[in-house]
Amino acid sequence: MCASFDNFGRVVRRERQAMPAELAMRDLLRGSATLPSLLAFGNGRSYGDSCHNDAGSLVQMRPRKAICLFDPETGVIDAEAGTSLEEIVTHAAPFGYFLPVTPGTRFVTLGGAIANDVHGKNHHLRGTFGCHVESFELLRSDGVRYHCTPEENRELFAATIGGLGLTGLILSARLKLMRVGSLDIQERITRFANLDGYFDLAEAADAENEYAVAWVDQLASGSAAGRGVLITGNHADNGNFRSGTKRARLGVPFDLPFSALNRLSLTLFNSAYFRAKSRHRGTHLTDYGAFFYPLDGVKDWNKLYGPAGLYQHQSVIPFEAARSVIPDMLTASRTAGHASFLTVLKRFGAVRSPGLLSFPRPGYTLTMDFPNRGPRTLALLETLDRMTVEAGGRMNPYKDQRMSAAAFRAGFSEWPQLEGLRDQNFCSDFWRRTALSDERAREMT
Repeated sequence: MCASFDNFGRVVRRERQAMPAELAMRDLLRGSATLPSLLAFGNGRSYGDSCHNDAGSLVQMRPRKAICLFDPETGVIDAEAGTSLEEIVTHAAPFGYFLPVTPGTRFVTLGGAIANDVHGKNHHLRGTFGCHVESFELLRSDGVRYHCTPEENRELFAATIGGLGLTGLILSARLKLMRVGSLDIQERITRFANLDGYFDLAEAADAENEYAVAWVDQLASGSAAGRGVLITGNHADNGNFRSGTKRARLGVPFDLPFSALNRLSLTLFNSAYFRAKSRHRGTHLTDYGAFFYPLDGVKDWNKLYGPAGLYQHQSVIPFEAARSVIPDMLTASRTAGHASFLTVLKRFGAVRSPGLLSFPRPGYTLTMDFPNRGPRTLALLETLDRMTVEAGGRMNPYKDQRMSAAAFRAGFSEWPQLEGLRDQNFCSDFWRRTALSDERAREMT
């Protein structure tokens, strides 16, 4: 069958070949040597082409969403790979459990969270999602279902966590959830006048809180340049475990013929957001959905970027370079005439992922969203890549859809190891564009 299967960035929109998971599993279990190139597709929340396989076929995993086992004593849950994080929370929250790590949307699938080794606002304490995966079942094109744990099939375990879906089909996984006193969050908002103010606050904020993230007014200039708010939070202890998802009150019901996010609209938005957040004083109680997933409340918000889609650039800059490089990246974006809808800063800690190709490393991660304006947007992104690599950092593969092979390899020296463990019947547009882009790369494998 053919359908759109767009990624979240929606830059390259076309019909793509796909097949049901059951059909792909049947062919894989036969160990067929004539299989087309495959890649699992969950809920399409990756921003780039790591979830696309235009030279082959996508495997529709979302219908496989059964929760197979849950132990309310230990918080261990077994679920099929197509289960969303929202569905896991809904199932486990009444027993006092929450996800130990969650990205900024609840609509990611379990398989996608593992394949991308997603991170959240508490990396300094909990590391990445993969740190809490106890095991998973992996089906490869040799017809074998591999039970992978840190001890059993440990090379495949490491390669699959953060392995971008390239090692085979994740069928199900076992995850250790986190016991909490409430789904509600005790949130505190702290203003900072510039980026030095943020850096002065960030380490202590991590030490004192479960969650910490900063929003930066990317368009502010002059004396206001780098202003923003530091948002910290901890689970309340009021026993509220109501997890019902609220229907999005707002939405973008159709494709706009233009981008609604231009410099003027975003300048107004950023100023209003800064003032609104700055009005908060002290600690206040907030709903977990508003704290972790604010944009989930706007259905199809990515359509605001217009028919050309959006690029997201997420980098991690080592601690020693961050104070100089991150302000320069914001300046470069403003100088290029590009406005970011949401500009987010977080501090990554030293908790190591079990994954071979996991993105986070100690340092500060900067995320910016840009409407796609063609060559000048690509030129800015190339500049941001260069600044990141020269600082000893790297870009996030599952947020990317245009970084060069050289930039990818500079940031991820482990890629030949993943290529050595990749199931040769599984590939993605991202992997072809970066790791397999030339003969030199193939020789290194």
